[in-house]
Amino acid sequence: MRISTAVTRRLPDFTSLAFIVVAFLTGIAGALQTPTLSLFLSTEVQVRPSMVGLFFTGSAVIGILVSQFLARRSDRKGDRKSLIFLCCMLGALACALFAWNRNYYLLLFVGVLLSSFGSTANPQMFALAREHAEHTGREAVMFSSILRAQVSLAWVIGPPIAFALALGFGFQVMYLAAAATFILCGALVWKTLPSMPKTPSAKGAKLEAPRQNRRDALLLFAACTLMWTANGMYLINMPLYMVQELRLPEKLTGILMGTAAGLEIPTMLLAGMAAKRFGKRFLMRCAVIAGVLFYAGLLFITGTWQLIALQLLNALFIGVLAGIGMLYFQDLMPGQAGAATTLFTNTTRVGWIIAGSIAGFVAEIWNYHAVFYSALAMVIGAVLCLWRLKNA
Repeated sequence: MRISTAVTRRLPDFTSLAFIVVAFLTGIAGALQTPTLSLFLSTEVQVRPSMVGLFFTGSAVIGILVSQFLARRSDRKGDRKSLIFLCCMLGALACALFAWNRNYYLLLFVGVLLSSFGSTANPQMFALAREHAEHTGREAVMFSSILRAQVSLAWVIGPPIAFALALGFGFQVMYLAAAATFILCGALVWKTLPSMPKTPSAKGAKLEAPRQNRRDALLLFAACTLMWTANGMYLINMPLYMVQELRLPEKLTGILMGTAAGLEIPTMLLAGMAAKRFGKRFLMRCAVIAGVLFYAGLLFITGTWQLIALQLLNALFIGVLAGIGMLYFQDLMPGQAGAATTLFTNTTRVGWIIAGSIAGFVAEIWNYHAVFYSALAMVIGAVLCLWRLKNA
């Protein structure tokens, strides 16, 4: 029996391949919309910069509320596969609304609500993948790392495609392409992903992690939020800092971000292989130390090739955070894969809310270079949280 099982696991697995394709498509759907959103709001909807910021903040808040509601519901009852399919269809509907509507408030309240359902398809897919891996006896850490690498790959090629479509053919074509991606993804989910209905729990029973795990989950939430806040401040600030203060060419920003995204893929895969031997806490600590070195380097390094070389530390920082952070939450919240995955995803959203506020405030009072001091302070705060974590 053991030999037969081992042989079976080495055979090509169509379901695992389907998960990989779905992960890539959900990543592409997001990568087609997010990078061009501020440009869309300022040029097509024609709103002031403050209204653009309000849109991003409102989007993050609504996204948190929707994703947490769906996470709790999916962990208690219902088939996660059906929920992912529904999210894909609502995501396609949101893209259609953005393609043909230019009313700011309709986009903010209806469009963002629908988009929040669409973006929840990704964390729910990761939760289903975790359940599938545990059900079939596969290595969950490596499988999740491979899936997360597909999302990073999507973000390497998605933004250039988004700008090419938006600037070459118009935003309507770009959003319709995103809608088509959601529809294709939904069809693959319905046809290929496994259906794993929940077993009804006893009346009044609650899904809760042990008390120690709840404390560690809170510390991990704080650490990941601070790390994503630093990353958000970097992404918001870096293009303006390079052009207006360093007087470097605009295309260098794209080179830096593309280099980091490309390096994140092997980082995630290597972290997945190393997690079983060294543990997730050790890898997260390595990542946050890399973050400290990266943001400290930004304070003193201004040369082109030095900034490019510095992206290796950025890739280690984000690659491990994105790949291992989610799995750490799942370990701390057994039986709650949906809630754990969504909780990790919401650290990104909360990080963006904080990053947008701090980056704009600091840059306006001092300068763009000063923003990196704030980012470094965030990462140091994450260090303190991670060093108080117990080993999962």
